[in-house]
Amino acid sequence: MTEIAAFAAILLALGAGVALAVLSTRLTTWIPIPSPAVFLVVAAVVSDLFPRLYSKVPVLTVERIAVVALIVILFNGGMDIGWRRFRGALAPILSLGVFGTFATAGLVAVFAHYVLGFEWMTAGVIGAALAPTDPAVMFSVLGQREIDGRSGVTLEGEAGVNDPAGIALMIGMIELATHDDASRFVILREFVVEMAIGAAIGCIGALAMVALLRRITLPAPALSPVLALALAGALYGVTALAHGSGFLAVFIAGLIVGDTRTPHKSEIERFHGALAVLAEIAVFVVLGLVVRIDSLTLDVWVDGIALVFALAVLVRPPVVLAALAPFSFSRGERAFIAWCGLKGAVPILLAAFAVLRGVGEATTVFYIVFVVVLLSVVGQGTPVPWILRRLGIPTRETSAAG
Repeated sequence: MTEIAAFAAILLALGAGVALAVLSTRLTTWIPIPSPAVFLVVAAVVSDLFPRLYSKVPVLTVERIAVVALIVILFNGGMDIGWRRFRGALAPILSLGVFGTFATAGLVAVFAHYVLGFEWMTAGVIGAALAPTDPAVMFSVLGQREIDGRSGVTLEGEAGVNDPAGIALMIGMIELATHDDASRFVILREFVVEMAIGAAIGCIGALAMVALLRRITLPAPALSPVLALALAGALYGVTALAHGSGFLAVFIAGLIVGDTRTPHKSEIERFHGALAVLAEIAVFVVLGLVVRIDSLTLDVWVDGIALVFALAVLVRPPVVLAALAPFSFSRGERAFIAWCGLKGAVPILLAAFAVLRGVGEATTVFYIVFVVVLLSVVGQGTPVPWILRRLGIPTRETSAAG
């Protein structure tokens, strides 16, 4: 009975925290603060109010929950874009998603070393953690509107590519940081191997997924979305076991499934759309739960503020200008894409990877990344609607999910 009561207390605290976070998003009706910031802060406060909850949610559990959530989010993100729209902006997406990831990580590492005084290895880990973007944070303040034209597709596609790219880059950095005999080329090797295997298995797996969804008749339409989810999870597992990027494979599968006619396609899209919203809430909440507010020291805040400034002013704009130089984007579109390098759940997850693998100063990096994400979500995400209007970026109404 004691165990039941203890588990009930954890469920009460967790359920109350999630419910409070969701209900608090009503504030965004009046104040355009992206909901992920609310989830992060509320979860961090709850974990401080209920210390037992903090102790019962280890970083390893958080990592696993975040991985599952990202599988759902990336698969749904791929379906939302679809291969035809993605292909129309393929070159700028790959330029931002691959070149942009490496350039951002490198420039942030240089700033962290020379300005903030971190050792090169720690600076490299910070750079790798902060390279991925999360436009879902930005889209959360737009409500039932979405960005029209190539800029919106480019931002969505960039995140779909640079999330797997950033994870592959961090794996290489961790290998370099934890093995004295590791060569610096291990970062490039890990990146190339993971992305190549992920892309190959993603394409093959997507075709197999489409064939199964088309040819297997299930006794109830509600089982089709469940089958699609199970296949996406299995695809991630197969790819990861083959030392490829499971996240890239799942994203590619979503792109292909999104543009393919299958039985009960509308049920699949509605189910995964709702599940992606839940996954986004879950990942920000569990990441917030492993943060102790009293560990956010003045030094952590100073470093976090400096990195947010560097990313927004010194790093992202030149990276975007270089990556998009060969392509015909307007000046307003380039400025908007440059502003929208918002950080989300993936940087915190990558910092958690470093903590779990025992990288030096990883705990400090984790809290700095948390501050960067929080400030990026609030500081860069909040003015997005105003910036859209000022730059003349077209938007359109979207129908509410039904």
